Amino acid sequence: MKSMIAKGVAPLLAALLLTACATPEFKQPAVETPTAFRESQTPAKEVEGVDGARWKPAQPAEAQPRGQWWLAFNDAALTALIIEASANNANLSVAAARVKQARAIAGIAASDRVPQIGVGIGAQRARPSALESGLPQGTPMQPATSYNAQLTASYEVDLFGRVAAGVSAARSDAATSEANYRSVLLALQADVAQTYFRLRALDAELDTVERTVQLREESVKVNQRRFDLGDIGEFDLSRARTELATARAEAIGLQRQRATAEHALAVLLGKPASNYVAGRSPLLDATALPAIPAGLPSSLLERRPDIVAAQRAMEASNARIGVARGAMFPALTISAAGGGVGGAFSDVFRWSSRSWVLGLLTSMPIIDGGRNRAHVERSEAVLEESVGTYRQ
Repeated sequence: MKSMIAKGVAPLLAALLLTACATPEFKQPAVETPTAFRESQTPAKEVEGVDGARWKPAQPAEAQPRGQWWLAFNDAALTALIIEASANNANLSVAAARVKQARAIAGIAASDRVPQIGVGIGAQRARPSALESGLPQGTPMQPATSYNAQLTASYEVDLFGRVAAGVSAARSDAATSEANYRSVLLALQADVAQTYFRLRALDAELDTVERTVQLREESVKVNQRRFDLGDIGEFDLSRARTELATARAEAIGLQRQRATAEHALAVLLGKPASNYVAGRSPLLDATALPAIPAGLPSSLLERRPDIVAAQRAMEASNARIGVARGAMFPALTISAAGGGVGGAFSDVFRWSSRSWVLGLLTSMPIIDGGRNRAHVERSEAVLEESVGTYRQ
């Protein structure tokens, strides 16, 4: 009989061991990348593939520092604004908090890899029923007080990689949050620079338009004098007044645009828009602008934090397939407890009061109405979504 059971169980155990790796191997999606920008005149260092295509192998560079690129403009005011925005911007603070949350969640997931140990000390006073104690009904029972102290330990054996997959997914989520933080930081710095130069450009336009208004006012005065003397007709005077009104309207429009840009800069700096005033600093024609080389498409992709975040999200989605599949296999939990129980607290720690228990629990779903299979299908669909987002 035992041999028959062994022969029946052996194939089942072999099948379980063969499917022990529940997490699928992560494969990087193939994305076609051009070898060079069309505008670039510098030839790229290409490699010829087996299919005859020429490409440049990408080298991940998301961990490299981006550097203080704004220093290339040699503008102290811009540098001060970017430093202030990096310290006070609300969106950046939210992104930083999300990084902390993701790292903490990764720590929670990693804690399942080590045994969980706890201690408990308590007291109980009870009066049992006579029937519960096996005595005739009506037998007087006295209440008793008991004290106990116990040390417990439990550990889940990660037979099919469910715990490891959960840890991998949580760590990938943390890496995604970090990449999103770098993306928010880079976008914030760029927005501050763009808004700052937009303000300076508007100041330059305002200076020009205000000088135009002054010239138009002088023209109206001259034409009014000439009209009074009969040198010109009413049409010439009306045209001068129209040109003055047009210049004034243009100045008002530029002032509104400047106020909008000023409010936008205040929001980026984390300040109330109504209390922030940006000094006028016209952008001069002689302002030196740094030359930005086109570079290589693959080099750009290597450094973009949003692409890094999309890749880490793919890795997390792939690992969660392993978590979903692991729920379909048996789970093995080892638990142990030891301590003492006594009628007085001093008796709890006596050798004669000792007690212990050691348990081994194996659980596996048999009928779940397709719940676990649906979880797997959902995880696979999430992976397909993250791959599409990465390609996008």
